[in-house]
Amino acid sequence: MELKDLEARMHTFVRSKGWYEPNSAKPQTPRNLATSLAIEAAEVLEHFQWREDVSQPEELAGELADVALYLLQLASISGIDLEQAILQKLALNQTREWPDP
Repeated sequence: MELKDLEARMHTFVRSKGWYEPNSAKPQTPRNLATSLAIEAAEVLEHFQWREDVSQPEELAGELADVALYLLQLASISGIDLEQAILQKLALNQTREWPDP
């Protein structure tokens, strides 16, 4: 599935919940989405608290999916083509040098 297809399905879901409505209890603003993204990323870290391995891969997969969905939505409503941004960042990183530790 293409990134744009995932984005469209995410928007369909959010619309179905009424979260894009002006008086929504869960307004989908860039700030709220960035906050939610950070919270979900922290939940990914919980899976590694006090351990180095993945003990619950299904639950970790769900948290990673939450992070990806908030990232897709934040990029989309901010007018950012995430696929293009990723490609540009990869190209930039290709030219960078990182010192060995």
